[in-house]
Amino acid sequence: MSRAFVFPGQGAQSIGMGKALADAYPSAKAVFDEVDDALGENLSALIWEGEQDALTLTQNAQPALMATSLAAMRALEAEGVSVEAASYVAGHSLGEYSALAAAGTFTIADTARLLRARGKAMQEAVPVGVGAMAALLGLDFETAQEVALEAAQGQVCQAANDNDPSQVVVSGHKEAVERALEIAKAKGAKRAMLLPVSAPFHCALMQPAAEVMAEALALVDMKTPTVPLVANVRASAISDPNEIRSLLVEQVTGSVRWRESVAWMADKGVTEIWEIGAGKALSGMVRRIAKDVGTRAVGTPEDVAAAIEAFKVG
Repeated sequence: MSRAFVFPGQGAQSIGMGKALADAYPSAKAVFDEVDDALGENLSALIWEGEQDALTLTQNAQPALMATSLAAMRALEAEGVSVEAASYVAGHSLGEYSALAAAGTFTIADTARLLRARGKAMQEAVPVGVGAMAALLGLDFETAQEVALEAAQGQVCQAANDNDPSQVVVSGHKEAVERALEIAKAKGAKRAMLLPVSAPFHCALMQPAAEVMAEALALVDMKTPTVPLVANVRASAISDPNEIRSLLVEQVTGSVRWRESVAWMADKGVTEIWEIGAGKALSGMVRRIAKDVGTRAVGTPEDVAAAIEAFKVG
């Protein structure tokens, strides 16, 4: 059996995530401690006991989701399943950093600092209210691209997330994204709705954030991942640290090619995908992309126990 480990992106966060893992596994608790130390603040208190609105802030959500994913990975490792049990790792947007930390490219401390910088830079790249994102349901990627192009009218409107065969997210100037909603409906979208996000991610408006990340990534030590990364903007596997660094910068303004990434892994023989961390959104996408690929969410001690049992059998 060939498996891949994938790591969730923004939107999966919830108060209390990872707490049961930290209580059950000292190595999982150590991840949260390391993130707190790296950021010089008690982020774990916000994750476990704070307000959802504060956790949802981009600069908090990004390192918090990474911490939860790495805690789940440490719990698996404590039970004898290392990241090398996977043929590939991948992550949705910020989840790409979690994947790289799991595969040893970055230390957890460096990943926390990079994601804090990334979240802050993405939030500050565009004034609140200027940008927006919208989900177009029931349109394929090519049609969604046509919608974005027609809606732009001199502004920015791009297909930002190609999530699965029936869900594409567009991003850009608020007026252009609102035009895209009407155009999408006219082209047969089942639903088209604005998303509750604080900035227009993965489009050209994020260029200031890309420049910040280029500088931040240039200063961080990067090792070759122990498992190849299926990169968001390439939708194929890479292992060279310099190439990874370049694609992480490109990823800030580029599309998350999740549908193609999952299809590529399935084509390479992956038969099972484990979602490591908070939520189950990626598992749902995987099932819509590659119906023959099994999925497993690993975010609680119970999930870890079930995964270990399945791993022994498989």
